[in-house]
Amino acid sequence: MGQYLIYLALIIIIPIWAQMRVKKTYKRYSKVRNESNMTGAEVARKILDENGLSNVQVEEVKGTLSDHYDPRSKVVRLSSGNYHEPSAAAQAVAAHEVGHAIQDAEAYAFLRFRHALVPVASFGSNASIFLIIAGAFFSQVLLGVGIAFFALAVLFQFVTLPVEFNASNRAMNQLVSSGIIRNNEERQTKKVLNAAAWTYVASALVALLELVRLVLLFTGMNED
Repeated sequence: MGQYLIYLALIIIIPIWAQMRVKKTYKRYSKVRNESNMTGAEVARKILDENGLSNVQVEEVKGTLSDHYDPRSKVVRLSSGNYHEPSAAAQAVAAHEVGHAIQDAEAYAFLRFRHALVPVASFGSNASIFLIIAGAFFSQVLLGVGIAFFALAVLFQFVTLPVEFNASNRAMNQLVSSGIIRNNEERQTKKVLNAAAWTYVASALVALLELVRLVLLFTGMNED
């Protein structure tokens, strides 16, 4: 019982902590004006053009922290605040999303692998729920298949980590080499990028904990 309570506490606390960290950091640095006085849209456009990616568009999207790169449409989409505001947070987020566009242009291996996993991981995540529930009551075979499908979703979470960390590294390099940020801005930019990265780490850890729990359930049923 005690171990189960610890497990529940971890899967609840880890993602909440990560979300609180990224929101707190983003809120803090969204109020700090960047020294280049460039909006997120301007930062994204400048880095894209300097990397020969004039074909990639920069668009505004509704929401907060809804920023993303769409590899199918070749579009960097920035949330309204980041698109219009010349803040430290906006330039960090914009550069990170452009980092994904550069990965796409360079056929970055982990990005290609993640794209290939999307349909498999999506199916595995959805199908595993029904198979695991059915397997827990009726069949160890169904449970085992469900766990295998869920493992694919977990694999996707962990493949996402190098993609995100690499995009952040590219963002820092581009911001520095293009002269958008100065030395005194590097620290705050890293804080924004690192806080965002922890949300992916938290998701991967929670998924791994759930996989371990399911595997223990499966092995326990076999022993019985």
